[in-house]
Amino acid sequence: MMALILAQAIARIGAQNSAHSGVAAAKRTMRSGGLHRTGAPVRRGSVEAGTVEDSFFAVPVKGETDRLLRAARAALDAGRRVRRTARAEGRKLDAAEAALAGLTAGAVRVFEEICTLARLNGGKVFPTYDHLAKATALGRATVARALAALEAAGFLLRQRRFCRTTGAGPRYRQTSNIYRALLPGKLLRFLPPSLRPAPLPCDAAVHRAEAAAELVAMRATLSCRELAEVTLGGALGRVLASLGAAIDRADCESHSDPQPLLESFDQTTNVVGLDGRRRPA
Repeated sequence: MMALILAQAIARIGAQNSAHSGVAAAKRTMRSGGLHRTGAPVRRGSVEAGTVEDSFFAVPVKGETDRLLRAARAALDAGRRVRRTARAEGRKLDAAEAALAGLTAGAVRVFEEICTLARLNGGKVFPTYDHLAKATALGRATVARALAALEAAGFLLRQRRFCRTTGAGPRYRQTSNIYRALLPGKLLRFLPPSLRPAPLPCDAAVHRAEAAAELVAMRATLSCRELAEVTLGGALGRVLASLGAAIDRADCESHSDPQPLLESFDQTTNVVGLDGRRRPA
């Protein structure tokens, strides 16, 4: 009887432990269905904070943010016209028209706040969703949809970030995204001519083509490690640089046209005989 009770107790404890482990695993399950190694809630496509900001941010020139905001407002009106015209003609919107029609008044309001932050902070824009929601008097979900619409239209470049933590728990945590306001090239045909950028002069276009050719020629002379360091950054760049260094070492050890070894003696070398005199071979 005691053995039966002890077996039931052990089985109950095992079931509770498996349930707790299942709950813990469910908490560490990512959206893709796989288990995160550290249990950290890091979004896909995130980079470590402090690794890409120098190359991501750009200081806007005088009046650039105002022109971008005017272009966003004109794109909002153009999207309404395109949607109305397509409905009247009974046709579907193409990809550019769909991105244009996806803009809303809330998206333009969020874009205005991002342009304001870019003007005040020298292009360094990294607000949280809560800051944007408070500054625009919009809901958090509305802000998220507005950012997605701006990114789809090409007005916004967004990069997710994570940072390291100390202490118990996950080693990483998600932090605020970084943003950069842009003028979308695919929507320029819908904007008024006054908001479109002026075409490049002929000499500037030639200079840009020559610079691109020189860049390609320069990269062709780099080793695999140097090419990875120049083109990429962060953890991925360091990993590829180490792989490139291994490839460079392998190439150095096995040349396709190695230099032949120098012979110590050739046909004209004299040989020393038994009597101590040198004689030809």
